[in-house]
Amino acid sequence: MILVCPSCAARYDVDGSKFPPEGRKVRCQKCGHVWHQAPEADQAEIEEAIFHPQPEPAAPEPEPEPRVEARAPVIEEDADREEDFGTPDVDEPAATPPARRTARRAGIVAGWIALAAAVLVIGFAAANYRTQIATVWPKSASLFSGLGMAVNTTGLDFTDIRHTNQTEDGQPVLVITGKLVNTSAKMLDVPPLRVTLSDENHHAIYNWSFDPASKPLAPGQSVAFRTRLSNPPSAARHVEMRFADSAT
Repeated sequence: MILVCPSCAARYDVDGSKFPPEGRKVRCQKCGHVWHQAPEADQAEIEEAIFHPQPEPAAPEPEPEPRVEARAPVIEEDADREEDFGTPDVDEPAATPPARRTARRAGIVAGWIALAAAVLVIGFAAANYRTQIATVWPKSASLFSGLGMAVNTTGLDFTDIRHTNQTEDGQPVLVITGKLVNTSAKMLDVPPLRVTLSDENHHAIYNWSFDPASKPLAPGQSVAFRTRLSNPPSAARHVEMRFADSAT
């Protein structure tokens, strides 16, 4: 016996013997629609109704309305019981239950939240431990510099850098002073320093190197340095200090 859902047209192949003469309620597994299904008619009766239709009977005389007695309604449980007959005989996929759709959306949102948290953790570690990272992986120093985060892998920091223009024997002299501090936890040698002068567009126009100290620095120790240049270029506008072995 073939059933067709009136709502979504899903088709089911069911056992007709499950239907009593008065029919029963069935529910579509695809869309959930419920309807009353009569039992399958005899094939001969169907052919008789098609090829030898009977005249429509005359409308019966209206009968007097019966007297209503107060009593409890009789419920035909077998006739009203809903019956499920498995999945439809079509290739269309069943609709995704709302609970499953909600769980899927929640999983996607949780995945994006976890990804954002991982990016934040990586960014925090890179910003606060970039010196340690650059020490282990020196090539990362250029990446941090490109992001505007300076990285010092030498363990030595510049402090109190000042430059002044003076006159000695009638000639202009550029004097640069400052300090080097050992911020590491070990003894460090002090490398040569390089001074670079650049114009207003930060184009290098002159540089020179000098040795600020002759002995290593202990952890936390600092050393003052001073260097001078007679007759500096008149176009010089900026002064940059760096270690000579890292200058390019």
